Amino acid sequence: MRWSRNGAEHIEGGIMNSHSPEQAADCAVLEEDRIVLKKSLSPFQVWTLALGCILGWGCFVLPGIRFLPQAGPIAACIGFILGAGLLAFIALSYGKMIEYYPVAGGEFAYAYAGFGPTAAFICGWALALGYTCIIALNATAIALLTRFLLPGLFEWGYMYTIAGWDVYAGELMLLSGAVLLFGFINYRGVSFAGGTQAILALILVTGVVVFCCGSFFAPTAHLDNLRPFFAQNVSPLGAVASIVAIAPWLYVGFDTIPQAAEEFDFPPNKSTFLMVAAILLGGGIYALVTLGVGVVLPYPELLAANHVWTTGYVARFTLGSVGSIILALTVLAAILTGINGFYIATSRLLFGMARAKFLPECFNRVHHKHHSPHCTVVFTMIVALTAPWFGREALNWVVDMSAIGTVIAYGFTAMTAYRFMAAHPTLPGSGRDKVYAVIGVCTSLLCLGLLTIPGSPAAIAIESWYALLVWCGLGAIFYMIRRADLKSMKTEEFSTLILGKADMPIFFKRK
Repeated sequence: MRWSRNGAEHIEGGIMNSHSPEQAADCAVLEEDRIVLKKSLSPFQVWTLALGCILGWGCFVLPGIRFLPQAGPIAACIGFILGAGLLAFIALSYGKMIEYYPVAGGEFAYAYAGFGPTAAFICGWALALGYTCIIALNATAIALLTRFLLPGLFEWGYMYTIAGWDVYAGELMLLSGAVLLFGFINYRGVSFAGGTQAILALILVTGVVVFCCGSFFAPTAHLDNLRPFFAQNVSPLGAVASIVAIAPWLYVGFDTIPQAAEEFDFPPNKSTFLMVAAILLGGGIYALVTLGVGVVLPYPELLAANHVWTTGYVARFTLGSVGSIILALTVLAAILTGINGFYIATSRLLFGMARAKFLPECFNRVHHKHHSPHCTVVFTMIVALTAPWFGREALNWVVDMSAIGTVIAYGFTAMTAYRFMAAHPTLPGSGRDKVYAVIGVCTSLLCLGLLTIPGSPAAIAIESWYALLVWCGLGAIFYMIRRADLKSMKTEEFSTLILGKADMPIFFKRK
C-alpha cells in the first residue's frame, strides 16, 4: 500500500489502524474540521528563522567569558566544528520527519508518531518552557547591551535585587516594549514575522563580516596572539569537550524549522538543506567571532584586562566608535532574531499541543484575517512579559535546565526517525538514514550526560535542578488533570489531530 502527501509518494509502514466504516467516517469529519495554518513561508525566510535563532547574544558575549578562557581559541573552534557536525546529523533526522510529518508542533508530533501520546506530552512540555525562556533571556540581553553602550540611561527606578541582578523600572519598560513589539509582529501573521526575520538576519550577517574584517586586518592582528591554542590548566580534550557539551544550546534554533513546517510554501524535503546550512554557517560564525576577538591582541592579556565586554572592546579598538555602533546593531539584530524566531516556535508548539487537546481549546484558534495562532502568540507574550521581573541570573538557571528539554526533544526525533526507516527498508537511502538517526541518538545521550553528570564541564547548577524538578512536577499535575480526557481518545483521533490523517504511520501500540 502507498500513501501520498504533499506531492510525494512513500511506502506505507509502521503500525496502521484498521477502521470500521463508522470510525472512518468519524475520522473524515475530524480531518475536515481540523484547523490548519496557512502556507506562506519562503525557503529564505525559513533559513533565516533557523540562523537567527542559532546566532543569539551568546555569539558576541561568550568569547570573552567562556570560549577563550575555558577552552582557548583553537579548542573552541574545534568544538564548534564537532558540535555543528553532531547537530547536523540530528538535523538530518529532523529533515526526514518534516518530509513525512509536515505539521505544526515539530518534535511533539514526532514523539507521538514514535512513542505515543504520553511521550508527545513529555517532549512538548520539555520544549515549551525552554522556548519561552529563550525569548525572555534574549529580551534581558537588551539590558546587557544598553548597560554597556548607554550606561545609566535605563537604570532608573531601582526596584530590587535578585540573584545579584538589579531590577530597574526603566529596563523593565524597555524589555517589555521589545516583547510587546514582537508579539504584535507575530500576531500579524507568519509572513510578516518571516519578513522581519529575514531583514534582521541580513543585518546580523553583515555586521559579523564587518567586525571580522576589522579584526583580521587590524595592524596588531597576528596568529601568535592566539597562543596558547588550548586553555591553560585544562587538558586539550577537556577544552574541546567544554564546547561540544553546550552544542545543543549553541545551535538551538535549527529546531524552530519543524515547528513552522505546516506553513512552508515549498516542498518539505527542502528543509533538510536549510537546517544543515544554518547549523554549519552558525558554527562558522561562532568560530570567526571568537577568532576575531582573540587575534587582535594576545588573548591572555586581553582577558586579564577584565573588560566589561571583551568583544565590544575589540570592536572599538579596531574600528573606533563606528565599530561599537556596528557591533551594537549586530548584537541587537541577533537578540531580536532570537525573540522573533522563538515566538514563532513557541506559538506553533502550543498550537499543535492544543489541537491534540493537551492544552485548552482556546489555543487551537487561528486569526480570521492574519491566519496566525493568535491565542498562543498572546499567551507566549504574557509569559515572556513576566520573566524579566525575576532577573537575568534566575533566568539563566531556567535556561540551563531547559537545555535538557531540548536534548530530550532531539533524542525523541532521532529515535522516531530510526523507527520510521526501520519500518520502510525499501525507501531510497533508508540504511544511510538509519545510521544518521543512530548518531543523532548517541549525540543526544552524550549531551544529556554532559549536562547531568556531576563534574562534567557543562553540568547544570543545583539551582537549575530545582527549576527542573518544579517544572516536571507542574507537568505531572497538568497531565493528570487531562489524563482522563486523553485516555478516552482513540488512536485514530490522536493521529488525525496531531499528524493530519488517521492512517499516518505510527510506531507504538496503544491499549
